Amino acid sequence: MNIGQAARASGVSAKMIRHYESIGLVPPADRRDSGYRDYGAADLHRLGFIRHARDLGFSLERIRVLLGLWSDPGRSNADVKAIARAHVRELEDRARQLNEMADALRTLADACDGDGRPDCPIIASLETGADAPACHPKPAATAPARSAPRGKVRVGR
Repeated sequence: MNIGQAARASGVSAKMIRHYESIGLVPPADRRDSGYRDYGAADLHRLGFIRHARDLGFSLERIRVLLGLWSDPGRSNADVKAIARAHVRELEDRARQLNEMADALRTLADACDGDGRPDCPIIASLETGADAPACHPKPAATAPARSAPRGKVRVGR
């Protein structure tokens, strides 16, 4: 099958197939007399492996190592597990960093009145790199008690 058919069958774009070929993750495809690449079942299987590894966020270098282990019948599953565990730790670190970024941005967004005025703590923070104060100070948490309205008094709504 040609590269377009291989791309559709594997879920890997033709551009990425060419890239994987250029960096050695995929061996060069056989060529037809016309010069077009010709992919077979083994190529599709390898592309599927790469796609699944990319879907899990593995780097190309880790995929290269995993491909080597995949093709080694004498591999140790302990080696594969160590790679997976290291990747899990990296993903957890990245998730923590993303949560910290979301928290910081949420705090900045909460500090902005969003009332159409030009002063903005989000812009100020991006400009200076510091935490920005609110556009307008919020009133104190304890507000003065209101007197009961005159006239009818409603009891229970």
